[in-house]
Amino acid sequence: MLELEIDKAIRELSNHAVGSQEYVKALECVVKLHRMKEEEKPSSVSKDTLFSIGANLVGILMVIRHEQVNVIFSRAMQMVFRIKT
Repeated sequence: MLELEIDKAIRELSNHAVGSQEYVKALECVVKLHRMKEEEKPSSVSKDTLFSIGANLVGILMVIRHEQVNVIFSRAMQMVFRIKT
């Protein structure tokens, strides 16, 4: 809907002589509408959020890597505990 209003305001510019009061008013409307359009856009992801995501991924990868390397040890320890009992 905002796009339609911007288009209408731009078309209104072509109906007036450059520099006239009507032209200036229409131009101000176009500028205001563009600002409103920019405010509607979703903001980018903050650096804190990206850092949290990165830290979580590193933690998950560390756990997965540890499980890959120490699988034999953990199963061997279970067998040792069974032998003792």
